[in-house]
Amino acid sequence: MRIMRLTEVIQTTGLARSSIYNRMNEGSFPRPVSLGARSVGWVSDEVQDWVEARIQERDEL
Repeated sequence: MRIMRLTEVIQTTGLARSSIYNRMNEGSFPRPVSLGARSVGWVSDEVQDWVEARIQERDEL
């Protein structure tokens, strides 16, 4: 397991920062983990699972 910072999440998903936070608020994107007072990161496995779910949804159409 690895922790990804926002820049890496953006590169991995292709989403903009605002889109990531909007989807988090909707409950459709993994929530970050607090790393300190002003720092968060995402669990890489959760982000990868989210990406793979999008691919699976596409393939089901």
